[in-house]
Amino acid sequence: MSLPNQLTIFRIVLTAVFVLFIFQPGLPAKISAAAIFLLASWTDFYDGYYARKHDLSTNFGKIMDPIADKLLILAAFFVFMTMHMIAWWMFMVIFIREVVVTIVRLYAIGQGKILSAEQAGKIKTVLQFAAILSILLFLILTETTFHDHWLEFFVAQLFQGIYILMCIVVAVTLFSGISFVWNNRRSVYA
Repeated sequence: MSLPNQLTIFRIVLTAVFVLFIFQPGLPAKISAAAIFLLASWTDFYDGYYARKHDLSTNFGKIMDPIADKLLILAAFFVFMTMHMIAWWMFMVIFIREVVVTIVRLYAIGQGKILSAEQAGKIKTVLQFAAILSILLFLILTETTFHDHWLEFFVAQLFQGIYILMCIVVAVTLFSGISFVWNNRRSVYA
């Protein structure tokens, strides 16, 4: 099995480990969860880069890489929903978009077509990543034993910022999903 495919499988394993750590109480668990998420995200970037550079694209990678990516993102947002960090409807919009786009991509792969990522999808990914890191930072800060007025003020402001960022994430996620399906309707259903 090629290195990119190994990294894809490793990312799925890291997703499960991330979920395990994020639910544990205490500062070390939250820091570990953040580090695991960052490592999993790095594997997402590196496996695609390595596969393209060394011409190691496989059918397994074409199918499993996007599934592993979505699994990581959806697991993080699902955890945050259960922790009441984001609203249930925010998770549902993200979940439905990711599932629909993944199904369209897999259908296209079945027809021998590769659907390229669109600019809106890339912006969506960056915003989702920023939101997840912001929430992880918030969770880390709330676990610290050092409480000072400025820190409490910062944490309160960060929570408000997370809500605003999540509203933007949801809007861009919805727009990018609709745009992707609309722009690829002819190439998929032709």
